[in-house]
Amino acid sequence: MKNRSVSYLVVLSLLVLANCSSKTDSPTEQVISQAPTEETYELTKTQFVSSNMKLGKMEMAYFHDVVKSIGMFDVPPENRVSVSSYFGGTVKDIRLLPGEKIKKGQLLFVLENPDFVQIQQDYLEAKSQLAYLKSDFERQKNLFQDNVSSQKSFLKAEADYTVTRVKVESLSKKLSLMNINPTSLTLNNIRTTINITSPIDGYVTHVDITRGTFINPTQPAVTIVDPDHLHLELNIYEKDLPNVSVGQPITFRVQENNNEEYKAFVHLVNKTIDSESRTIDIHGHLADESLASKFTPGMYVEADIYSSSESKLALPQSALVEVEGKYYVLILKSSSDTGYSFVKKEVKIGDSNNDFAEILIPQDLKSDAVFLTKGAFNIITE
Repeated sequence: MKNRSVSYLVVLSLLVLANCSSKTDSPTEQVISQAPTEETYELTKTQFVSSNMKLGKMEMAYFHDVVKSIGMFDVPPENRVSVSSYFGGTVKDIRLLPGEKIKKGQLLFVLENPDFVQIQQDYLEAKSQLAYLKSDFERQKNLFQDNVSSQKSFLKAEADYTVTRVKVESLSKKLSLMNINPTSLTLNNIRTTINITSPIDGYVTHVDITRGTFINPTQPAVTIVDPDHLHLELNIYEKDLPNVSVGQPITFRVQENNNEEYKAFVHLVNKTIDSESRTIDIHGHLADESLASKFTPGMYVEADIYSSSESKLALPQSALVEVEGKYYVLILKSSSDTGYSFVKKEVKIGDSNNDFAEILIPQDLKSDAVFLTKGAFNIITE
């Protein structure tokens, strides 16, 4: 009996061990059976062509650190002129419209004032006296040198001649400011009007007078802008100043056509910070000056200043498909005369811009792999 009990105990122990061994092996078998499978997609050549799909490889693309800014087009102070008159008068004639192209020296408007006659009269009288006084001065000078005339007579003749000569020169300058040529002025061409002409080439932007208006001296009448040196006046925040320097490229867009981008570069960086807005002015020049005719002073712009650039391995944005915060691509597995086979793979991205995304290459992703760069979205999300 004792031996039989021992035998039963041995058999029972062996059964327990066998049962434990069976339970230990089963989870391993279950893990192996649930290993993830590779997702593949098959496409015919007809499907590929009809959907305008494209293949491509990773390529080097530039990624920039960007400083955002806003601003407007402007011209240098010397290219913006507010035309006025040195003399008051009534507007007798004006034929200007905003937007009209003006040449330097072109007539802008005509002023009329009876006082203009007095200035011309004074000039002609002084000029006539000057000839006599000059002759008398030279005569008195010779007589004084020969001890025939007194020093007093000589000094009086000299003073009269000098005063009149100064008066003639002064009136001559006034006539020039009135656009009247003093050398051609005679009794027969004295006039009551003066012509106001343009000091620069440009375009009329404002007309602040009308016919019959009396304008005072220095009162603004017409504004003219020369857009030949059109430039960007941008504003950046104080915190961005260390990242901006002369020569950096600028990409900007205008409000009228926000889809088209234009190129410029930083020409000057202001050294003064606005105490209220805490912004700094950036002066930019167009990369292609021939495009200046497309813009006008005062036009609003949004700009990106590229503070730094780096070339990285990337794929077009159209090659990436985002699903629940993860990014996937389709890699060409094989191709034949009838179609293509693609494998879906998750990738990590780094920097990105409107066109490209940096691909952080996994260990099992070859740098020369071929991707479906156009059409992946419709395949993965179907």
